[in-house]
Amino acid sequence: MGAPELYHQDVAGCLAETIGARGLTGAELAAALGRTVPSLETLRRRHGDGSLPLLRLPGRRDDLAALAALAGAFRDRFADVLVLGIGGSSLGGQTLVALADHGFGPRPGAPRLHFMENIDPARFEALFAAIDPARTGLIAISKSGGTAETLTQLLVALDWLRRALGTGDLGDRLVAITEPGDNPLRRLAASRQGRLLDHDPGIGGRYSVLSNVGLLPALIAGLDAEALRQGAATVLEAALAAADPAAAPPALGAALAVALAERRAIAVSVLMPYVDRLAPFGLWFRQLWAESLGKDGKGTTPVRALGAVDQHSQLQLYLAGPPDKMFTLILLDQAGAGGRVPPDLAQDPALAYLADRRMGELLDAEQRATAASLIGKGRPTRVIRLPRLDEGVLGALLMHFMLETIIAADLLAVNAFDQPAVEDGKVLARRYLGEMQHSR
Repeated sequence: MGAPELYHQDVAGCLAETIGARGLTGAELAAALGRTVPSLETLRRRHGDGSLPLLRLPGRRDDLAALAALAGAFRDRFADVLVLGIGGSSLGGQTLVALADHGFGPRPGAPRLHFMENIDPARFEALFAAIDPARTGLIAISKSGGTAETLTQLLVALDWLRRALGTGDLGDRLVAITEPGDNPLRRLAASRQGRLLDHDPGIGGRYSVLSNVGLLPALIAGLDAEALRQGAATVLEAALAAADPAAAPPALGAALAVALAERRAIAVSVLMPYVDRLAPFGLWFRQLWAESLGKDGKGTTPVRALGAVDQHSQLQLYLAGPPDKMFTLILLDQAGAGGRVPPDLAQDPALAYLADRRMGELLDAEQRATAASLIGKGRPTRVIRLPRLDEGVLGALLMHFMLETIIAADLLAVNAFDQPAVEDGKVLARRYLGEMQHSR
């Protein structure tokens, strides 16, 4: 079902013949798939004429050498790198870097990457107290160049560095990624003689993971940027070449989600990977889906869950609460992985079922049990199975969900690429800040 070597999407658990009344009938799914045909045609056209630049990223290689050289310089010089940005300027990079850093430190030869999204003063103070300013680099990312949180982060970090190092000459440790033209971030970085990289103005932040926004941190972490893009290209090419939308997994996913919302009042979309390395992926998806589709009273609410952890916190609601949710489980073949439980340590009769089992066997059993339980309770459940998790597979997943989101937006008749409601809050925040008295 499109790129089978990278992932397989099973939608049987969303169909009435499997789960009963909460599922879609064959006719309903066929009708929804038919509505995706214009979207696929638009994607083909925009890929061909270059009017949607994110569709050209999977095929690009010309920018990778320069990014790799810059990443190499950061790897050679710094022990810590602060990635300053919020939302799409951060979540994509976090998603990629989680492949290399499982939460216990970077790969050998790579610096620690700190994705500083928020503006919580306590977290910045703790970070500054824990790292060596002499061996710290900065990457500041803001498409518009005017993001208040990112500018504040950068100004505070620059002040910390100059106080600690006794110099205002900090440009050799600063990279800013922002769109061309005059904007505050570009002016600030230039005034410090920092390195400037262009954020493609035609690629929104939440769609920028395969651009320099995501790939520079990924390369610093030691990941293969070409493999990430190649995985994305495999999915994109299959979708664009599909003569039948049912053969394009992103179109099938979009048709399911929208038809379930319209015909079965499914208001919540739960993404639940059974892979810790995909925990940031769930947060990336949450922003992508919410900000792209939540307009004009439309859209479904995305929820990030994590298996097996959330079997102990959310599954009760999912199985016995309101039947208003669609589930997407991402399952990795784990059966042969992990440490084995020694029988001599599991002699208690209550532990007999664990004796001589690998940790991955328990996780595999639990992920399959969750899928079966949800389907058995009539909850629409899509299962995406991964044969492995590497750069190619992750690139494929990222492209799948970007395409699925764009197609779903077309079906809902909303613009996938703007976020007008968010701007209201930004205007108010600036007004409130202006009304405050300065504190020292």
